[in-house]
Amino acid sequence: MRSDAYAFDSADHGAALFNLEVEGFRYSRISNPTTAVLERRVAALEGGVDALCVSSGQAALNYAMLNVTEVGSNIVSVPQLYGTTHTLFAHVLPSQGVTVRFAESDQPDAIERLIDDNTRTVFCESVGNPAGNICDIEALACVAHKHGVPLIVDNTVATPILLRPIDYGADVVVHSLTKYMGGHGTTLGGIIVDSGKFPWKEHAQRFPMFSRPDPSYHDLVYVEHFKEAAYTGRCRSVYQRTTGSVLAPLSAFLLLQGIETVALRVERHVENGRRVAEFLSTNRRVEWVNYAGFPESPYHALAQKYLGGRACSLMTFGVKGGLEAGKKFYDALKLIKRLVNMGDAKSLACHPASTTHRQMSVEAQRRAGVRPEMMRLSVGIEHVDDIIGDLDQALDATEAAG
Repeated sequence: MRSDAYAFDSADHGAALFNLEVEGFRYSRISNPTTAVLERRVAALEGGVDALCVSSGQAALNYAMLNVTEVGSNIVSVPQLYGTTHTLFAHVLPSQGVTVRFAESDQPDAIERLIDDNTRTVFCESVGNPAGNICDIEALACVAHKHGVPLIVDNTVATPILLRPIDYGADVVVHSLTKYMGGHGTTLGGIIVDSGKFPWKEHAQRFPMFSRPDPSYHDLVYVEHFKEAAYTGRCRSVYQRTTGSVLAPLSAFLLLQGIETVALRVERHVENGRRVAEFLSTNRRVEWVNYAGFPESPYHALAQKYLGGRACSLMTFGVKGGLEAGKKFYDALKLIKRLVNMGDAKSLACHPASTTHRQMSVEAQRRAGVRPEMMRLSVGIEHVDDIIGDLDQALDATEAAG
C-alpha cells in the first residue's frame, strides 16, 4: 500500500494507536501494510516471532547493534566480515562510543576470550562474505548465552532455505534482502528477525533499555508491552521511528515477489555452484578454489551440519599468475557480470581487495579472508554450461595475454 499515513476512526482511536493500545497503522515511517506482510513472511521462514524491515542490509545491521548497546559497551565479532560491515564496526560505531572487538578467528574459544562485563552481543555471518567460512552457530550461541549476551547472525548468504540460525540458538537474525531473498538485483532492503527467545528481563542489569520505563515513549516498558517481541518492538519504536531508515512499500512488494521463488532459486544456485566449483578445481589455470562443498575444505563438516551438505553458491578462487592474471580473466568475462552484488539470478564476479574490502588494511583483509589475487564468484541460475563456458573463455584470455 503506497500511502504515507492512515486515517483514524476518531480522536480516541488515534490516541490508542500512538499509545500502542490497539493494532493498526498510523504512519509509514513506523509500519506499512505491505511491508508488514514481508516482515511476517521472513519471520516465518527464519522461525522468529517478529521482524522489522528497513531500507538496506546495512541499516538492519546498524539498528540491530544500536538496539543492544550504549556508550561504553562493546561487541565481540568474528573477523570474517563483509567490507562495509567491517567499516561500521571498526570506525562508525567506535565514533559513537561503542567498541567492536575482532576475534583472531571464528572459533568459539577466540570469541569467549574477548567477552567481558561490558559486552552486549556476539556477532557473526553464518557464511562469511567473501571468506566462505561457516560459523559454528550452536557453539557460538552457547558461549554468548554463558555470558548473558545474545548472538546476532547475518544470514544473508545462506538464507533460511539452507540454514535457520534460530534453530541452533541464535537470538537475532539479519539479512540484506537485496541479495538471495530478493534475488533479482533490482531492490534494496534489509530485515531484522527476532527469535523471541533471549531473556531480556533476566539480564536487566546488562540491558536496562528493555526492562525500564522509556521516557522517550511515555515510560513504555518493552518487555511488558511487547513480551517476547521486545527486541523488535524497541527497534521499531526507538530507531526506525526516530531515524527513519524505512523500506518503501513498492520495494517490499518487489521483494515479496522474489521470496515466492527463493526456495527454487537456491536449489539451482547450489547445484550450479557445485558444478562450477568442480570445473575450477580441476582447471590447470586456477591456483586454488575455496568451496565448502569439497571434502578437503576446513568447513566441510560444518557444511554438512548446518547446510545439509548443500554448499552455498558464493565461492572464491585464484587464477594462476596472481593479481595481474586475475585482472585479465576478470576483464574477459562476458556472460558473468562485473559488479559487487551477490545472490542475483545472474552470475556475478568481483575482486574484493579492490572493491568491497578496499577500505581495509592489508592485515584486516587477510583476517577477513581476502587475498590480493582472490576473485569472488556468485554463481547464478543461468544454464550451467553457459556459466562454465564463460569462465573457460576468460581463463583462455589469461594465457593468450601471455
